[in-house]
Amino acid sequence: MTKSKIAYFYDAEVGNFYYGQGHPMKPHRMRMTHNLLLHYGLHSHMEVFKPTLASAEDMTLFHSDDYVEFLRLVTPENQHEHLRQLKRFNVAEDCPVFDGLFNFCQVYTGGSVGGAVRLNHKQSDTVVNWSGGLHHAKKAEASGFCYINDIVLCILELLKVHQRVLYIDIDIHHGDGVEEAFYTTDRVMTVSFHKFGEYFPGTGHLQDVGQHAGKYHSVNVPLKDGIDDSSYEQLYKPIMSKVMEVFRPEAIVFQSGADSLSGDRLGCFNLSIRGHAECLKFMRSFNIPMIVLGGGGYTIRNVARCWAYETGCLLGIDMDDKLPINDYSEYFGPNHQLHIQTSNMENQNTSEYLQGVRSRILEHLSQLQPTSGVSFHDVPTTHVGLESSEMGNTAVEQTELITIAHDAELEHEHAVDTRSARHAGPAVHVEEVTELPRSTGVTSKSTTLDLANAFALPGQSRTNNALPQSSASLGVKHHGTMQ
Repeated sequence: MTKSKIAYFYDAEVGNFYYGQGHPMKPHRMRMTHNLLLHYGLHSHMEVFKPTLASAEDMTLFHSDDYVEFLRLVTPENQHEHLRQLKRFNVAEDCPVFDGLFNFCQVYTGGSVGGAVRLNHKQSDTVVNWSGGLHHAKKAEASGFCYINDIVLCILELLKVHQRVLYIDIDIHHGDGVEEAFYTTDRVMTVSFHKFGEYFPGTGHLQDVGQHAGKYHSVNVPLKDGIDDSSYEQLYKPIMSKVMEVFRPEAIVFQSGADSLSGDRLGCFNLSIRGHAECLKFMRSFNIPMIVLGGGGYTIRNVARCWAYETGCLLGIDMDDKLPINDYSEYFGPNHQLHIQTSNMENQNTSEYLQGVRSRILEHLSQLQPTSGVSFHDVPTTHVGLESSEMGNTAVEQTELITIAHDAELEHEHAVDTRSARHAGPAVHVEEVTELPRSTGVTSKSTTLDLANAFALPGQSRTNNALPQSSASLGVKHHGTMQ
């Protein structure tokens, strides 16, 4: 793929934002990632863009007006004046008020939506925004270190042009905010591979498959502690192959949360960087336009390693395992290598368990007949403008936005090894929800599946008539322990 077809969004200011002392979410990891890219020379193979800041109006394409206005106005100095709203919008502890909070949301959201605009206009085949991927934020609620759901906004932008969009999430935590937003539409399929049971956010049961037109368009792959590269691949490739066969997406949004790596401070998986990247490389092989986002990841030296390596994979560039001298070399000692060693932790995902999960998910997907590839039905539209500016140049791009989100209540701390809660992201508001038209060609067989949990999974699935609920009732990530 040529240089002109791969775009990379980065704002140098993103590394300055600081959630607070002891908080595991450190935007500084994006600066470390970018620095590795520079010293490996990867930037010279991409178009590099500084994202145009997303406006409050852009955000309210998904998020509620009052929630966005609160985020815009609240500061560490005045938060004591907004105690009711702090509680109402779940802005506390895991999602603290910090200096520049709203600007932080504007930066990472602007990169994700700006990337979608480039895909819509066929200006790029692949877009990378490592600052994005904040998948927990709800319509009117912060959650899991996330404030605005840039992913939902990104998908909404893509749906202006693309009939079907596939969302893939390999963060160790369930991508609940994105799943909730699109739980009742067949134009977006969400696929989440995550730790399930006694783990934030508590959603993502195997039997949560979507509802109404969206039935079987939510795919949840519940995993146990210690999963390694081989076990992960046994599930990932067959499931994603079947997804591509029956859904045939026209664009892909890939959330590459790095907290699923071995040794993550908040994680409990045992993936290597190569194993993690193999998921991305596999989707790349389908040659579908794709946006690649960041997400979780709390051992920041390994986050930087992973995302730098995955950028190289997207470019098809072999990277020396010996790290180049860079501004943060002291972080990567003592071996100063790109790749990490996995641990000898027990893999609790037995072959029987993996086979059972794989079979059930493939059974669910078999309820969908392959799409016919027909063109759009008429869709309701609304106008939104979002700029996408290249470093040194600015191009304003306006497109119509399809309002499709389901309106459910829907630094540098070198030696710190705090174990704590999880990660965050911004999103956008839909004031008036319009039911999406059915995707042409995707139909569901009238087969009733046995909803009995055959795999002794902890937790409960959503009932047939219960729409997704806000994660507030499921507990939140707390510093020190995962609830």
